[in-house]
Amino acid sequence: VNLAFVEAADYVSEPVNREPPSREAQILTLKNTSEFDVLVIGGGATGSGCALDAVTRGQHNDARMNLAIALTAARYGAATANYMEVVSLLKRTDPQTGKKRVSGARCKDVLTGEEFDVRAKCVINATGPFTDTVRKMDDKDTTAICQPSAGVHIVMPGYYSPESMGLLDPATSDGRVIFFLPWQKMTIAGTTDTPTDVTHHPIPSEEDINFILNEVRNYLSCDVEVRRGDVLAAWSGIRPLVTDPKSADTKSISRNHVVDISESGLITIAGGKWTTYRSMAEDTINAAVKAHNLKAGPSRTVGLFLQGGKDWSPTLYIRLVQDYGLESEVAQHLAATYGDKAFEVAKMASVTGKRWPIVGVRLVSEFPYIEAEVKYGIKEYACTAVDMISRRTRLAFLNVQAAEEALPRIVELMGRELNWDDSKKEEELETARKFLYYEMGYKSRSEQLTDRSEISLLPSDIDRYKKRFHKFDADQKGFITIVDVQRVLESINVQMDENTLHEILNEVDLNKNGQVELNEFLQLMSAIQKGRVSGSRLAILMKTAEENLDRRVPIPVDRSCGGL
Repeated sequence: VNLAFVEAADYVSEPVNREPPSREAQILTLKNTSEFDVLVIGGGATGSGCALDAVTRGQHNDARMNLAIALTAARYGAATANYMEVVSLLKRTDPQTGKKRVSGARCKDVLTGEEFDVRAKCVINATGPFTDTVRKMDDKDTTAICQPSAGVHIVMPGYYSPESMGLLDPATSDGRVIFFLPWQKMTIAGTTDTPTDVTHHPIPSEEDINFILNEVRNYLSCDVEVRRGDVLAAWSGIRPLVTDPKSADTKSISRNHVVDISESGLITIAGGKWTTYRSMAEDTINAAVKAHNLKAGPSRTVGLFLQGGKDWSPTLYIRLVQDYGLESEVAQHLAATYGDKAFEVAKMASVTGKRWPIVGVRLVSEFPYIEAEVKYGIKEYACTAVDMISRRTRLAFLNVQAAEEALPRIVELMGRELNWDDSKKEEELETARKFLYYEMGYKSRSEQLTDRSEISLLPSDIDRYKKRFHKFDADQKGFITIVDVQRVLESINVQMDENTLHEILNEVDLNKNGQVELNEFLQLMSAIQKGRVSGSRLAILMKTAEENLDRRVPIPVDRSCGGL
């Protein structure tokens, strides 16, 4: 459970910090403050998945929004810390009533293992799907109010939706809501609504992914083939649907929010959605002020700019291009993501060594994320490689394969900044790869082509693909290696580095013996025809090479007119 701590009585109208203090400084504040006015557990940052309400999906960067709120609170004097776990709630006896009252929390720094107490006049439980976990710390016999529901989302190429238009249908074939909307230059589609257990690691199921694909097919022209291979990422978020404990109808699930106050004074805010988060906060703080006799002044958050918003303008990116020599696409991304803080990122950008762009080395070629964002992300409390690929950049949500390709460089950059040794780097790589494999749909994607995949091709197709394969396997070995591919590429004057070739062959090398056999190649082409696999680099490379070889015109060598 993540923590955000807010000392409401000392809240000021002007920032007390030019920049949010470091995580280490924040933890010192938490440990050394005798008592806070308000302690917020969660603050909306819990869980690795995200299930957004449809209104915000189009252009909303939920991770950035959540972080911007925390950073803004820190600048205005709140003590905030991520990677903190609530071990238990603290209680004291009220001298007037003799009853036990919640008075803080026993906290554990997950990164160091250190435990310490944080005391507060009021404790707010804002832990989303983990709502009842904290409520049962207060009273183990309390009735659960949260009914978690899994919402699976998939990301597909941008051509599945117009740039500024999406579709939402509240009545699908089985009564659920379906949508597909433009998001981060891709298309996001969803969603499912299935009862689930609460977990830190929700996993999208193949059944839910196929449900979404089948519904999307109903809305597109019949000449557009909706392919399973076009799913670039998939994840499951957990919605904290709630029942109101004060309602007579305790079985009725609400998609709105509920504020509950326990006998011991624990305030719980549950349910709700991104589009109503300010209303949720207002109702919660009003309840806290009333229940705990807190001193409240006028609200200072109406019209308050979040981190990066004060000097932002629609043309800010032009200054980034002109002043720093960034690519226009990269500059637009930085301006949209960081606002006026984009200049801080640009100052950290590495020189490319090219004529243009001058600075801004990309993490992967097809996305505008640059290496400087890794360094800047650490300033914004990024502690792990998973933080960087999912909650600072959105690579994991946009394309799991691209995220995996960027991981080694991201870990190298983070290790340099955070003084990781080789063992720690390996641990981060392994953890991030497991995250992509299980939680972001890489496992489901990779299972579309396995050594058990059937070959379902017409005889004419098999002959055509065998002919293509043997242009690479010139000596009829029955398999091709990197050497074979390099030989063909050199013959058509195409250069490709060996590491890239290793990656390309490894995608199709199903038995991982360092070579692609004819059977594996036919399995790949069959999966492509059925739409289970798309964008195979080896298939495209071999087709292009074959076309180049077939276009070659033989040069006649016969003598003519007595010439030499």
